[in-house]
Parts: sequence; C-alpha cells; structure tokens
Amino acid sequence: MNSALLAGVSGLQACQKMLDVAGNNLANVNTNSFKSSRVVFSDVLGETLREASAPTATSGGTNPVQTGAGVRVAGVDRNMQQGTIVDTGQPLDMAIDGNGYFVLNDGRESVYTRVGSFAVDSQNYLVDPSTGFRVQRTGSEGVADGFQSGTSTDIQIPYGKALPAQATSSVTLAGNLSGDAVEETTAVLTGGTQYKAGGVVASGATLLKDLDGVATLTAGDKINITGSAADGTAVNVSYTIADPTIATVGDLLAAINGAFTGSTATMSNGELTLTDNAAGYSQTDISLSYTGAGSFTMPPYFKMTSVGGEANKNVDIGVYDSQGTLHTASASFVKTKTPNEWDLVLTSVTGDVANIVDRRIKGLTFLTNGAFGGIGGASPDKSSLTITFGNEPTTPREVQFKLGTVGESDGLSQFGGGFTVAPNGQDGYAAGWLSDVSVNQNGVLTGVFTNGVRRDLAALQIATFQNPAGLSSTGNNYFTTSTNSGDPTISKAQAGSAGSLRGGALEKSNVEMAIEFVNLIEAQSGFQANATTIRTTSEMLQQLSNLIR
Repeated sequence: MNSALLAGVSGLQACQKMLDVAGNNLANVNTNSFKSSRVVFSDVLGETLREASAPTATSGGTNPVQTGAGVRVAGVDRNMQQGTIVDTGQPLDMAIDGNGYFVLNDGRESVYTRVGSFAVDSQNYLVDPSTGFRVQRTGSEGVADGFQSGTSTDIQIPYGKALPAQATSSVTLAGNLSGDAVEETTAVLTGGTQYKAGGVVASGATLLKDLDGVATLTAGDKINITGSAADGTAVNVSYTIADPTIATVGDLLAAINGAFTGSTATMSNGELTLTDNAAGYSQTDISLSYTGAGSFTMPPYFKMTSVGGEANKNVDIGVYDSQGTLHTASASFVKTKTPNEWDLVLTSVTGDVANIVDRRIKGLTFLTNGAFGGIGGASPDKSSLTITFGNEPTTPREVQFKLGTVGESDGLSQFGGGFTVAPNGQDGYAAGWLSDVSVNQNGVLTGVFTNGVRRDLAALQIATFQNPAGLSSTGNNYFTTSTNSGDPTISKAQAGSAGSLRGGALEKSNVEMAIEFVNLIEAQSGFQANATTIRTTSEMLQQLSNLIR
C-alpha cells in the first residue's frame, strides 16, 4: 500500500506540473513570440517481483512481474513553431519569417530573441526598450558612411547626423536626337561680365585703365587669349599692353579679332561678345586671363548664348558642387557636318562658377540603324566635361556623361522625329538628415534622408541553431545557448537557413488556447484520480488498523 500512496503522490505532483505549464502558456497567450510548452511524463519502476524466464524444451517462458512506483516529469518540451505574424505599422518593429533569432548584447553577454519590438535610445542605439540590450549587426553596411563603428557590432540609427553633400561626378542622359532635323544656328559667346567705367557702361573707346575692377596697369601687362576658331583651329595668343595710358577696349577687341578667323568680337552693353560671321557647325570658344602686377577682372568663362550647328537640342542638367549647392548646367547637342555625328557642348552653369575648363565632348556617333555608336575619331574625346566651382577654385570637377551602350538604344539614339533627350539621373546631392528608416527582407536597415538619398545603415545579425529547442530561457523573451542547443551560426536574413525579415510587423504567441483548455481538464482529471488513489489507500489502511483493534 505504501507504493500506492507514493504513486498517488507522484501523480498529484505530475498533474500539478502539467497545470503549471498550461497556466504559464495561457498567461503568455498575448506575449509576442512566446513559445508554448508541454509536459512529457514517464513511469517510475518500483519493484521487480519476478524476473522473466526463457522457454525450455518442455515449458514456455514467463514474463517479468513488475510493479510501478508512480509517474515522473520526464521533460518540458518547448514548441518552436512560428507564431502568426501581424502588421503593426511601426517601422522599427521586425519579425523573422522562418528560422533564426535576433542577437542582442548588454556588453557582457549575448542573448537571442524572436521579439523584434525595437526602439532608438538617447544615444541613437537600436535597443530592446524593455531591457536596454543593444541589437547587433553584421557585415559592413553603414561603416563607410560613418553611420556604424568599425570596431563595434552595436547598431546606431543616425538621427541628427548629416549625410555630407556629394559633388556630381556622373550624369546619365537618354532620349532621341532628331535624325532629320536641319536648322542652322550661329555661335554667339558673351563674357557675362559687364564692364563699366565710373559707373557708365563701357564701349570700344573706353580706356582699359578706366574700367571698374582694373587697377595699376603697367606697360608689358598681358591679356592671354585662348580657345578655338570656328573650324577647330587652336587659338593661343596674348595682347600686350604697350602703353596703359592709351590702351582701349577697342585695342583688345582688335587683338581678339586678329586671332579668331570667321568670328567678330564686339562690346555689347558692356559685355565682351564673340559672334560667328556665318551660321552652321562651329567650334568657336574663347577664354581670357590677365598676367601682370596689377588687377584686371576677366570673365570667368564665356557663356554660349547660341551654339553654332546644323541643328541643336538644348537640355538642362542639375549638378551639385562639393558643398551641395545645386547648379543648373545648360548644354546643347550640336549636329556637325559629318553625317550621324553630334557634339555635346556645355553652354553655361548657374551660380558661383570660376571656370568651365572643358566644355565640349566631340564626335558622338550613331549607327545607320539609329543606335548609339560611341565617341568616334582617331583619338576619341573623353566622355566628360570639366567645371571649376567658385567654392573650390583650385579643384576642377570632372563630370562623366553616361550616354548609352554602343550598338544599343538604351541611352542616346538618332531616329527621325522629334528631340526627346533628357537627364536620366546623376549621382550628386545636397547634405541631408535621416528622416525615415525601413528594413528589407535581407535584414538591411535602410535610411531615407531629407535630400531624397537612400543609404544602407546596417544589417541585423540573425542567429540560427542546430537545436533551437535546446536553448535556455532567461526571461524577458530571451534565450541563451546551452550544451544541447549548439553554438549560434551568425548570418544575415535569407542567408543559409535563416528566414526573411518583415518590417513593421511582430510575431505573436504560438499558444493554442483550445489545446491548453483541454490540458487543464486533463490535469484536473488526473489530479482528481490520483487524489482518489490516495484516499482509497488511506481508507484501506484505516480498515486494516481496525482489524488489529
């Protein structure tokens, strides 16, 4: 009878444990990412009354005679099945769809969790706001831009940190240049600097020394005249001021006219102007500089108010300098006299510009089928133009132009019909600040900045385990490794066996309430049955005691 009492007690204890587990499951029915558990029972061997015997030649074998001593809790298994993923609309909420755990660290140890309800603390670290544990990253995303430290795997969300401006280094153009367009234009270049003498607009008769912005001219000072004539002939001469007391603007104009064949230099409303004598394709370009002990303000560059060509198409392109200031670069596609050939000419740039160093890409060719043919010629020109902005006068900026694939029409083309060429993107931008954050399926946090630029900020660590059921729970929805879970394998989402990430979502508990209610009933029934065993045994012992009396 003692065995019956002990068996009944063990049954009560086992049913109590089953009740504890079911109650805990129900208590966490609304806990994000909670994994339900179940109790596994096993019997307890009490006594072997007779061992089994083997059959003989004349008799059969006998089975062992054994009695049990009750039940024990063999284990509490955790159900690692994924819970339902629901959208929350919070950008820093994340759920793992598939295998894996987020990795968090408090500076002493790493813990693992399926709960991705994260927030940003006062130091811009991505953390679990309930504990302060920092979310961990992997890979090099965000390091080059200075968003993440190369010596730490903690994730920082750079609110308030500026993304520095980036000067434009490449521009993409796409569209059609009209193959049948014929409309000759005349090249006209203006200096953009209005010369005055005592506040009065200068003319050809004005003395150079009287011009506003001119000081201390001496004999031998030079004005260097460079550029190219209409036919492409290089020009490189100097006008030497022999006597500054009599040298006039007209003398400078005469020197320019003597150098540029087919063009005429004039003073128009105080501006130096160079105009071709005839319409049609022209490579006329001019630049002036002063050499001397005094000072003489020269035009930074001559604007092309009209480009000489057999036909042309103007296009405006937004470009940024190193400080993020947006400039409008006006350019023109100019049809040359060679069939199926165009030039790209930079006519002017708005804002503070010190010089246009190289303004023409020569020899854009097209195949007979209208596809882009590349840059032609025995010595092909570079596919770039060079500008010197006023805020960095000693650093010319070369801007590459992406015009398409040779033999394809994915960029520029030349078909009959209208002009459709337009910018199709450039890589410069102004400074900006982080305004929004999202996460993609690969677990990469992407920031959207106020300047419209998107940058990868960090990639979250995802840990997978050979036996996730072997992880040890530490509370706060955290797990740590155990000797039976295996070591974590760290990767990004969707790498190896790791699942994908869903932003703005959380995983719910996988507790099935119906199952837990059934477990409650079973625990109650088992407890009642074992209590009956103890009560019955007690009554029998009492009757036995009465026999003695």
